[in-house]
Amino acid sequence: MAIRFGTYTEFQCPPGRDHADLINDMLRVAEHTDRTGFDVFTTLEHPFHSKFALNVAPLVLFAILAERTSNLRFRTLCHVLPLHNPMVLAGEIAEADILLKGRLEVGIGRGHAWLQEKANIPYEESLGRFHECIDIMIKAWTEERFSYRGKYYTCEDLSVVPRPLQRPHPAIFQVGTSSKTFVQAGQRGWRVVIGGPVDDAIFVEPHRTYLNACAAAGTTPYVGFGKAIFLAEDDQTAVREAETYASKFIEYNVSPLKEMDRSEAVKERMRKGGFDFYAGDDFFKMASVSYRDIVERGIMYIGSPERIARQLLTLHDLIPYDEFIIISHYGGIPAEKAMRTQELFHRHVMPAVRRGIADKRARQGMAARP
Repeated sequence: MAIRFGTYTEFQCPPGRDHADLINDMLRVAEHTDRTGFDVFTTLEHPFHSKFALNVAPLVLFAILAERTSNLRFRTLCHVLPLHNPMVLAGEIAEADILLKGRLEVGIGRGHAWLQEKANIPYEESLGRFHECIDIMIKAWTEERFSYRGKYYTCEDLSVVPRPLQRPHPAIFQVGTSSKTFVQAGQRGWRVVIGGPVDDAIFVEPHRTYLNACAAAGTTPYVGFGKAIFLAEDDQTAVREAETYASKFIEYNVSPLKEMDRSEAVKERMRKGGFDFYAGDDFFKMASVSYRDIVERGIMYIGSPERIARQLLTLHDLIPYDEFIIISHYGGIPAEKAMRTQELFHRHVMPAVRRGIADKRARQGMAARP
């Protein structure tokens, strides 16, 4: 399978930035993604915290971009299922699939812990609601009429319309932080996306867990990996220019966690709800990471096209991915610099990585011959 390349954005909004201006900038960056030959544009669904993300209606965004692009596929990473009525969301996604002429993919997850109780979803209910949501949505897409009796959602002889253009439904991508997330994805034949502003080695075990689950279930694995990137013509320029935006990227990512009640009683409730990652301190400590560590540890990939290509090939040796997703717009970065990263990535990094992976596969094929 040929490696796919995509982009991801969280719509990070610096304090005082005009919201409409930022959203319009992101439309320009997304259109540029299509012109420069990326395969997929991904974003998230995220209310409440503007520094972390300013995008509560990704399906509306995709419908607009579908009219302005030709080749891109579109994916939400992720629809925060516990915040939705699944009987309604299933129809909304199906209609978006029609409007996008089948260019839609569906990312599912529980979302960040800091979203749950602000939306009146107790931590303890989030996991149960998630499982019921996805079961209902799949029934809505694949059955003419259905009934469902769960703890949180109930319906009787319901027909959800419209039906998606893609049958039985658009490809499903699972995101999350727990091992159960990746086991479920492998068992049900879903694709996964991993990655983030931490050391790459953290994702080795989740990746292995997913592959093992796929092997046990007889399903075909598909792994996407996402990473924030800053490109310039040479390493020195990239490291110099990226510092402010990279530091803000980390700051804005951690900012909602700093606003949470992190008392021991609340942490225990988060753990009971399966939000162990947010009850722990590893992500919280990212707020104090130095810029030097961001660069040298590869928390973000910052440098020349040659350096970034080497990092992607090293990552592929560690975690063989089927899709690599770059984050080019973050931390208040000007749209022009984000588009420069996309342009350099397309022109130099994509072909180098494709060649490197093809050469590796050819060597592996030769070594496997008797």
